[in-house]
Amino acid sequence: MHILYPLRLKPSLHKTIWGGRRLERDKWKQLPPGDVAIGESWETEVSTLVQNGAYAGKALGSLVDLLGRDLLGEQAMSIFGNRFPLLAKFIDANSQLSVQVHPDDAYAAQHEGGKLGKTEFWYILAADPAAHIVHGFNTATSRAEVQSAIEHVTLDKLLHEEIVYADDVIFVPAGTVHAIGSGVLLYELQEYSDITYRMYDYGRLTASGKPRELHIDRSLDVSHYEVSRQVKTKPVLVEDTPLYMKRCLVACKYFVTCEVVLRTSDSTQGSLAGKTASSCIILSSLGAELQVQYGESLQHSEALSRGQTMVLPAALGKYRAEGSGNFLFSYVPESKDEAWMRWKTRNELFDL
Repeated sequence: MHILYPLRLKPSLHKTIWGGRRLERDKWKQLPPGDVAIGESWETEVSTLVQNGAYAGKALGSLVDLLGRDLLGEQAMSIFGNRFPLLAKFIDANSQLSVQVHPDDAYAAQHEGGKLGKTEFWYILAADPAAHIVHGFNTATSRAEVQSAIEHVTLDKLLHEEIVYADDVIFVPAGTVHAIGSGVLLYELQEYSDITYRMYDYGRLTASGKPRELHIDRSLDVSHYEVSRQVKTKPVLVEDTPLYMKRCLVACKYFVTCEVVLRTSDSTQGSLAGKTASSCIILSSLGAELQVQYGESLQHSEALSRGQTMVLPAALGKYRAEGSGNFLFSYVPESKDEAWMRWKTRNELFDL
């Protein structure tokens, strides 16, 4: 019988040419010393190591092999197979990112050796004044027009820029041409896929004086050329109790992410109780200080603090998150998931 408990993960930090030091400055992460520019903290990368309990020091990917369905859950496996389903990240865009697009699952399966496509969403944690993201085009366009604009380094004139603010939620379905502008700090959740087609990089050069590689043909194959019908999502209230408030930020067949705010008083701590079922659950603290209790009588507990991420195995059973502050709660939904259904009523322009 497998040992099951909440898995607190050590993030994988990624150096990028557009990154910075904000993840440390804003007290999300401890970064390597010096002036190393860190753009991404991958929270549920398969190479991330467990920090607590019997599996301490083991990689998340090795636990997928060891625990299988007990970790992933039946619904997650029905969508993603025997692999960890979702990749969570914190992203510091100190400089403008390149313009990118991701394929859907069908294109990736055919052209990328059976890999997954990538649908993702962003929760804006902080944004400098007038900071923006790119999401689709200003007007409907065509493959030929976009290709010509790339060749003449004028694509930015066709792109739709949207100013963003803290607490905005941006849904980025596969095929959406997109980019994160400078001065944006965000949390991202995506299908676990490494396929990114870099369409355009504003003519920038690397430190060695060479342009970064572009993937023009494939990016043009998979792009949607219409105006995005909706850029920012409309979160919907799911539950409102004296102990917590839960609102659904985004929902589709690949993932549901809710924000939970625990409410404390002079006499009680906030708490959210539940039971795992058909999907593992990813908890990421956005400031919450939690004890995640588990076991038949909730006799065991593991701590979770600001900027940390934890995975609850699908077969864990009963749990209770107790403490104060807010955290994100993500999973692979079943077809009639209540939060997903409520979210769809306010976000009918998205149909995934």
